[in-house]
Amino acid sequence: MQPRFLNPPTIPTPRGYTQVVEVTGGRTYYISGQIALNAEGKMVGEGDFRAQAVQVFENIKAALESVGGDFSHVVKIGIFVLDVANLPTLREVRDQYVNTAHPPASTAVQVASLFQSGFLLEIEAVAVIP
Repeated sequence: MQPRFLNPPTIPTPRGYTQVVEVTGGRTYYISGQIALNAEGKMVGEGDFRAQAVQVFENIKAALESVGGDFSHVVKIGIFVLDVANLPTLREVRDQYVNTAHPPASTAVQVASLFQSGFLLEIEAVAVIP
């Protein structure tokens, strides 16, 4: 199984994500939205977007490892932030985890609130593992 990452010439070429990802074969895993909670269930980085983003990606990493995967298997991420002004910081953190040569398809949405006060972002992921 080797995903194909495609950016058709008929739509804009994105920076930091891929427009279309084709996957055949493998096992598909849907990782629930992750927030900045550590393994003990305590918030990490209250008021600190970068610290929360790192914890979120570490949670996704742990979820991937639990099924024998890593970020090279991620084909789609969904990002929910309270303030899109934080996207440059998010991109810096994200690029420390995802395959930047073939980044996953991605959606980023600004939301009015998340499920609990204090959390600044939530990220879900889809991975396909051979």
